[in-house]
Amino acid sequence: MSETLSIEQVLYSGNGLAHTPLGATVLVPFTLPGESVEAAVSEFGGPAQLLCVLTPSPDRVPAACPHFELCGGCHYQMAGYPAQLQLKQTILTGVLSSAGFDSMPPIQLHSAEPWGYRNRIRLRIDRAAGDDTGRAAGSNGSGDEAPAEGVLRLGYNRLGSTQFLPITTCLIAAPVLWSTAKSLLAAAAGDRDAAYWLNAALEVELFCDHTMKRIQITLFCLPRTKPIFGSFDRMMIALQAYAPQNVLITATAAAACDPRTGPTGRILAEAGAPGLNYRVLEESYWITRGGFFQINRFLLETLVQLVTNEDDQPRSGELAWDLFAGVGLFSRVLARTFRRITAVEANPTAAADLRSALPKRDPAITVHESTTLDFLRRAILDRDRPDLVVLDPPRAGAGPEACGLLARIQAPRLIYVSCDPTTLARDLAVLQPRYSLRALHLVDLFPQTFHLETVALLELR
Repeated sequence: MSETLSIEQVLYSGNGLAHTPLGATVLVPFTLPGESVEAAVSEFGGPAQLLCVLTPSPDRVPAACPHFELCGGCHYQMAGYPAQLQLKQTILTGVLSSAGFDSMPPIQLHSAEPWGYRNRIRLRIDRAAGDDTGRAAGSNGSGDEAPAEGVLRLGYNRLGSTQFLPITTCLIAAPVLWSTAKSLLAAAAGDRDAAYWLNAALEVELFCDHTMKRIQITLFCLPRTKPIFGSFDRMMIALQAYAPQNVLITATAAAACDPRTGPTGRILAEAGAPGLNYRVLEESYWITRGGFFQINRFLLETLVQLVTNEDDQPRSGELAWDLFAGVGLFSRVLARTFRRITAVEANPTAAADLRSALPKRDPAITVHESTTLDFLRRAILDRDRPDLVVLDPPRAGAGPEACGLLARIQAPRLIYVSCDPTTLARDLAVLQPRYSLRALHLVDLFPQTFHLETVALLELR
């Protein structure tokens, strides 16, 4: 059923909010506040389908990517970048206000180049079928040619589904990643071993270092894929031969992946280094294959400086806790000015990566391979209190119990790095009786998408 709707605001999901004449709430993707649109409203709930924009916002611009609105990756390409930042600032303010934060410090915005920022992408691999209307990766982009049967293509999921969408470009990826991805297709067309492994793969992940010259490639294959003796080493040689100029393929691996449940953790074959070095603020971080690392290559230093500096001076003290520490993005810099660092990380691989960087370091960083909640349950009984607590949880947030324990521990300063404003608001509400919100930073690590990163600085009341 088609409705003419007025977009009242944009929500954290990226959808525009509107109401029908009967008062029903409707969510419409790819819309901006103040726009009048025509949308197909589903009788079964879920976002409406945008049919046309009747009255466009002054902030509306043509989308740069030919796959926008078909691909599920980007949400805001129809808005100029200054408007995207304003949208995110308004959304963050609204989420926190709804949670009871009526008095907040001004939100400080931090942004950089809004295109080509991702240092890691994960693409689906598909064999072209004759009835697929999508353009094949590597085509001339005209849309006139139909892909031949059996030709390998790269893509993402279509918006709101698991259906394969072949793509010809990804404008938010570092250019070297997309050029390397295209070189994989060329290798598969020209080399038998590369063809074997790429045909066996369901997905491929590409991760580049800070120089944009070293690339790690991971193929995700069905668990029953049979490694042929010598073929994987030969494939890596072939991939290097087809790689873009000045790009070094430092590592390749085939990881077992169940189509229903995802990676199994089993490596079927590998060649080259087991990970990648990434340099930030003169610290070199080793990330073992599959490990987490922030994806915005332009704003990594800004993020670290916001956490580790205060008023342009390094934070310092006797003891700092780094909760959800990962490979030590913050720990390693804080260790320059704190006598002791306690880093807490539940992922065994990330914890091992951080430990491997420590033997030559002074002061010592103590790594606890533990969940943050278990660590805090034990630490509440300890008399050793930190001067600073940094926490950088996943989207689920730290959680009410963990924040309740932090409120009882009463570190003088607490820095919460969040990738989800809704869980941030929930957790800050638990901390609010003990802590005041001194500063709020919005770091736009994910331009063109609704995702936003927040750094909240709290002080003990």
